[in-house]
Amino acid sequence: MGTVTLGVSIAVPEPHGSLLQERRAGFGDLAAYGIPTHVTLLPPTEVDSAVLPAVRSHLAAVATAGRPFRMRLSGTGTFRPLSPVVFVQVVEGGSACSWLQERVRDASGPLARELMFPYHPHVTVAHGISEEAMDRAYAELSEYAAAWTCDSFALYEQGADAVWRKLNTYAFGGGIAGVPAQGSPVDEHAGTL
Repeated sequence: MGTVTLGVSIAVPEPHGSLLQERRAGFGDLAAYGIPTHVTLLPPTEVDSAVLPAVRSHLAAVATAGRPFRMRLSGTGTFRPLSPVVFVQVVEGGSACSWLQERVRDASGPLARELMFPYHPHVTVAHGISEEAMDRAYAELSEYAAAWTCDSFALYEQGADAVWRKLNTYAFGGGIAGVPAQGSPVDEHAGTL
């Protein structure tokens, strides 16, 4: 059957997603239009295509245990010189993202894997481009801010053309905003903007 390359992420909603994608392309990042604007929960991971049903069941269970939470982006950061990335910072919702990504990568699940770097929720706006363009992205988006209630995450597959396509969206179902499901993270601002 072969393998597929999967990723799990929280989509940055409109109009923010398109705006940041356009900005990323404008900085010269050629991958911008093949990567929906997102906060990663599982980086690109190659799996046997036969395990896709197990992956879908696993992600549905993770979503059922979660609940909506507030996401807020503000300002820029960088992983340079360790990694050639400039990003918009997640300043609220990071603990919920961390909780989710741990469960997505659970050692007993079909997406178990180690990370190359410690998990740090962020929205990439420049990757692997010239230092000048990275400096421009860092400066020009330094005042950027957006906020929304995150109520789902999605499973994506990377095609042979390097474009990421959504396979499924998983809505949270484990509780009401402000009332955590058993074992889910507590966010005092859940469900509010």
